Amino acid sequence: MVDLLERKLIFVTGKGGVGKSAISASLAWLGASRGKKTLVCEVDAKGNLADFFETDPIHFQEREIAPRLWAMSMDTEASLKQYLSLQLRIPLVARIGPLASMFDFVASAAPGVREIVTVGKLCWEVKERHYDLVVVDSSATGHIVSQLSAPQAINQLVQVGLVRQQTGWMLDILEDPATTGVAVVATPEEMPVSETIELTDRLRAETKVDLAAVVVNRVLPELFGRGEEEVFDRLDCPEGRERLDEVLGGPSGVLLDAARLAVSLRRARTEHLERLREAIDPAIPMLYVPYLFFRSHGLRATHQMADALSAELGY
Repeated sequence: MVDLLERKLIFVTGKGGVGKSAISASLAWLGASRGKKTLVCEVDAKGNLADFFETDPIHFQEREIAPRLWAMSMDTEASLKQYLSLQLRIPLVARIGPLASMFDFVASAAPGVREIVTVGKLCWEVKERHYDLVVVDSSATGHIVSQLSAPQAINQLVQVGLVRQQTGWMLDILEDPATTGVAVVATPEEMPVSETIELTDRLRAETKVDLAAVVVNRVLPELFGRGEEEVFDRLDCPEGRERLDEVLGGPSGVLLDAARLAVSLRRARTEHLERLREAIDPAIPMLYVPYLFFRSHGLRATHQMADALSAELGY
């Protein structure tokens, strides 16, 4: 299994709300901090990737936001213009404009075109070796498979010509496990675990893109052991609470309730984690990122998550 950050192109996906963008930002930060010239790309133009670096809004034109770290936001029309200019060598912007204005019509009429333009831009950055590492804050679980399988689908339909050539080199990059991998982000909860298991099955069945890692985000620390739980049980009675109130100098009910909540949440999440471990190929690295008790994500949280990922990867 190729080390996650030794690959050139990493697609980070997961169910909405599991921290996909936070993990993308942290992986990119970790890559840059290890000396790699890194590009992080947000596929969803309405995303908030810039917040994780506490930087100004990012756009299609990549911008250096930290030493060795560039960021961009995917814009399919801008990507199409760049493609027409570089691949078809159409020299005049004036001629590209009308072609680009037809993009929505063409993309609607021919499924896969929008996905090709998105994936193609990212593969092109790898092909041209503009960066050592490209981290993609990708589409959520419901769309990533169609995005990654689009070049393969079009390649099967078109046997000769320019389109075949273009999808050919994209597939060479996407299907090389030493170059490209998918990192699926989950949290130890019922629905994210179910979607992660379903997605890993679909990636294996419908694409040839390698599953590089499963990142389990928001893992609760084990705050209390069995002995402490027994102490909570003994204290959770009228006499125990009265004595605890005297020691604390105020109501202790909230304290005991919070302790019980921490225990029950940890126990429930452990069950989901075990289900995930059993369903995923043991050869696939599973990386654990602890729950961070921050009100909002910013650079500090990104640093901490990058440190946690670094430890999990053995750096």
